[in-house]
Amino acid sequence: MLETIETLQDTALAELAAASDAGALEQWRIAYLGSKGKLKDAMAALKDVPKADKPAYGQRVNAAKQALEAAFEARKGALAGGGGGKASGPRIDVTEPGIALPMGKRHIITRVREEICEVFSRMGFDVADGPEVEDDEHNFIKLNIPPDHPAREPIDNFYVEEPDGARADQGGRPRMLRSQTSTVQIRVLDDAIKRGWGPPLKIVAPGRVYRPDTVDATHSFMFHQIEGLYVDRRVTMVDLRTTLLQFAHLYFGADAEVRLRPSYFPFTEPSAELDMKIALKQGEEPKWIELGGCGLVDPKVFEAVGLDPEQWTGFAFGFGIERIAMGRYGIPDIRLLYGGDVRFLGRV
Repeated sequence: MLETIETLQDTALAELAAASDAGALEQWRIAYLGSKGKLKDAMAALKDVPKADKPAYGQRVNAAKQALEAAFEARKGALAGGGGGKASGPRIDVTEPGIALPMGKRHIITRVREEICEVFSRMGFDVADGPEVEDDEHNFIKLNIPPDHPAREPIDNFYVEEPDGARADQGGRPRMLRSQTSTVQIRVLDDAIKRGWGPPLKIVAPGRVYRPDTVDATHSFMFHQIEGLYVDRRVTMVDLRTTLLQFAHLYFGADAEVRLRPSYFPFTEPSAELDMKIALKQGEEPKWIELGGCGLVDPKVFEAVGLDPEQWTGFAFGFGIERIAMGRYGIPDIRLLYGGDVRFLGRV
């Protein structure tokens, strides 16, 4: 019986030395040290050993158990530290150059917005901003948009429910997500007069605006505008046209073609639309694309903020940043800008 334990121990140690990975080591543990392993069977055989030999047999089984447990721990440590056996899985060459991960970049709208602001800053314009949730006074009243104007209709605005539950278009407090960045020019003029630091002043105000438009290739219910305002004495349409032409040439190149078309806006008089010849697809013939509106600030807007229109004049303009981005980078569909497709975002 003692010779059987000796043979069991020798066989176990030989198999343990041959275990080359964690999986083989675990199989060995189950086979010899597990609750149904061979050492357990050897201890169970104690009942069949003659009474006189039981002490010697029990001591030998315990000695074999301790030896195998110690050998198991040593072998496990050697494999974990790479000190013996064959490694499982492919070897890693730590001297080989790693795989370069693609660099992230800012969203195309963010980049274009900053590029536009940088161009206008070189022309002497400061950057201003304002809240996206606006009140009726700044979004409509002081911009010379009367109460019965179609631009106030709920179909053209995202009105905001107030805490009392009353909607602006149902007689409640009139507040909405701003429909234009022209609201910022009113806030800047109000602040300039109140604090006594202007006019004259020159600002651009980029930001998000919201209108319940049907989403298609050229429209979205949320988009970005940049508002421009210049107020001084004896500002004329020539100043406006020169400013817009300089912007087009600085941003799109010296051969950029632009034009002004007569139009109408409640807050400018006279008013115009700014168009540019743009090819939205590679190889496509350029066509006239509307970038935004502009004009001389209406005297009623100056009166609304407390400026004397006999003393001060100015011009204002508003561009769609998405339109400029699409023209600059040849993007045919505005939905690509917000689809989250990393193939498109990485390309532009």
